[in-house]
Amino acid sequence: MTPGFGQVVRTAQARGQLVVQPRMGMPVQADMRAGLLATKQASAVTVGTITLDSYTRVGDHTAARRALSIGSSLNGYPVVAHGADTTRWMLSGVWDDTFPVQVRHGSADPRSIFTTLAAVPIDATEGGPVSYCLPYSRMPLRESIRNWTEASRSFAQLQAVGLQPHMETFGGCMLGQLCPPSLLVAISALEAIFFRQQGLRSISLSYAQQTNTAQDEAAIAALRDIAAAHLPDVDWHIVLYAYMGVYPRTLRGAQLLLDEAAKLAVRAGAARLIVKTAAEAHRIPTVQENVTALEAAARTARQERRHTPSRVAREQIHTEATELVNAVLDLDEDVGCALSLAFERGYLDIPYCLHPDNVGRTRSYIDTDGCLQWSTTGSMPVTRVVRSGTTARLTSAGLLSALSYVADKFDWPTDTADHPTKTEH
Repeated sequence: MTPGFGQVVRTAQARGQLVVQPRMGMPVQADMRAGLLATKQASAVTVGTITLDSYTRVGDHTAARRALSIGSSLNGYPVVAHGADTTRWMLSGVWDDTFPVQVRHGSADPRSIFTTLAAVPIDATEGGPVSYCLPYSRMPLRESIRNWTEASRSFAQLQAVGLQPHMETFGGCMLGQLCPPSLLVAISALEAIFFRQQGLRSISLSYAQQTNTAQDEAAIAALRDIAAAHLPDVDWHIVLYAYMGVYPRTLRGAQLLLDEAAKLAVRAGAARLIVKTAAEAHRIPTVQENVTALEAAARTARQERRHTPSRVAREQIHTEATELVNAVLDLDEDVGCALSLAFERGYLDIPYCLHPDNVGRTRSYIDTDGCLQWSTTGSMPVTRVVRSGTTARLTSAGLLSALSYVADKFDWPTDTADHPTKTEH
């Protein structure tokens, strides 16, 4: 069997190397090819990314073809509109056994995307029935789950032609900037279990960098433990996303946040890091800015060492996440049905998520240590997680303050004691 995406990443991890990956997608084939080649040639252990455009994400391939025909700008690579032959040409001489490529998309209905990937064939992609529905779509969750079940089973058939298809769950990144880590861990694990049930045996579980490094270390440790318990016959690894919320506005602040992400990845035992650039707060980064960020993250990672997180924090997150995972899996043997029932009953409930299928009874806040905590857990089956004296106060000012917490912290001068500390909302 040809070495797949997951195997390449795991091999690098076994050698003590952190794999770094950009967010990159250009509509013109030659530009996309040049971006992948620049990523491949960077002074780092890298894998490639093809990020798809918004028309393709929502299934409007006619609009994507029209935009290509008139030279209109797209915000990514329209893989379905280009077709398998064009994409195969674009990847020739770029994608090989040492440099795998992953397609990233954001679609609640990825069936046509996966069909095109299989025709190329490209053996690595990402997403999930929950994580690519609730934040990005108004599509009913049950419909998204049906779409993802069909697409994942079809994608798994690449094993029959000697490939090892790899799926990355996006569940650990769902509105992650205001979501306490136990819920992110639970959704990431549940989507991975969903993919396993559809026949996939190479999976990565995601987690997004949040507001406190020690809490993030504990969360990733808990995610590793839960993955080991539920994915015994799967080749899996952890992928960390550099912070996905409001990004620092200064060059210095952005670099400090990326350095923190690279250190966190190594300390927590993640195999792969998806980076952001210093341009994130202002515009779409250039290829060179992506390469600079990849190389900077790799340099920082080489100087860091593995770390054991706080036992108390790890156990708390592990307990909460395990309660959620077990409660959902007890609802139905079919993991897709269980996920749908869990959201209907509020067993899974994303704070501040406006999708109609999210109950919306949970709230969170950032405590004085910069950790995300629950102020109310609605109907979620978790115990002893709300601290006494906290309230679910949602105000516009509080929400804006919380969303800007990380950017403000890293943009703030390091020699002042006036860092932002507590935000309740």
